[in-house]
Amino acid sequence: MSLGCEVNDFKQMMPFIGEYDKERVRFMTLQDEGDEYETGMKFCENLYTLASADQRKALNIEKLSIGCNCGGSDGFSGITANRIVGEMTDMLNRYGATINLTEVPEMFGAEHILMNRARNEGVFQKIVKMVEDYKAYFRKYGENPELNVTQGNIEGGLSTLADKSLGCIQKGGKSVIEDVVPHGDRIREKGFNIVIGPGNDLFGITAQVAAGAVMIIFTTGRGTPAGYIGPTFRLSTNNTLYNKKPGWNDFNAGRLLNGESCTDLANELFEKVLETANGTYRTKNEVNGFYQMGIFKDGVID
Repeated sequence: MSLGCEVNDFKQMMPFIGEYDKERVRFMTLQDEGDEYETGMKFCENLYTLASADQRKALNIEKLSIGCNCGGSDGFSGITANRIVGEMTDMLNRYGATINLTEVPEMFGAEHILMNRARNEGVFQKIVKMVEDYKAYFRKYGENPELNVTQGNIEGGLSTLADKSLGCIQKGGKSVIEDVVPHGDRIREKGFNIVIGPGNDLFGITAQVAAGAVMIIFTTGRGTPAGYIGPTFRLSTNNTLYNKKPGWNDFNAGRLLNGESCTDLANELFEKVLETANGTYRTKNEVNGFYQMGIFKDGVID
């Protein structure tokens, strides 16, 4: 939907959109409509008719594409939730699924580990460039790339950026990195990919979904109710958060602290992810009807 006189109008955007389903993607310029509400309702009725005819069909797990992200990290993130997610994503990778990780600023201090997992020299150089470009982006706006630790992170037990980053990258498990995907591009390689995106949940996850993810696995230690475009399966890193906010969280990774096996919990999470993909489990953001997206913009906003 466009107003009609903004900088990013449809005529300028269309060459970049590429192929799309003209039955399901509609465009409306408000200033050109006599009654935009009537036009909008007709679009919704047509889309409802199409969606009502849709039916689920069985697909191989190789068709599954998920994104892993985190927000409100605490001292347990790298010990419980991210560790469990990492073991689960390795399982998905072995079955031929596609996994992506973003939050480039939360890789600073741990990038050498990712570089050592690159599929080849070309992917290695992409990781190097990705990290250096993001650090340059910080400096361009007078920010210190080494200070990406929030007050909530510190209150939760994290002390340094490296501490935070070493926990963050665990969500990608130990799999080989197949490719580095530019912000806004689609994933082309199966397996584990890095999507270039910010640490901000809203903008980073939007990039992950744009890259092809159909659901997000999200870990949190401080807690957040946010939902994104598509199912957001949320793991709490500790028992306290899970018990305090049952309407926010789908999985209690704090059970690892009680002595349960990481492998057992990863297997349980694996099954839950498949249930979510099958529609037999609805994540809390789906139940709450909480969906949002954000388009990352660099530069002047006039």
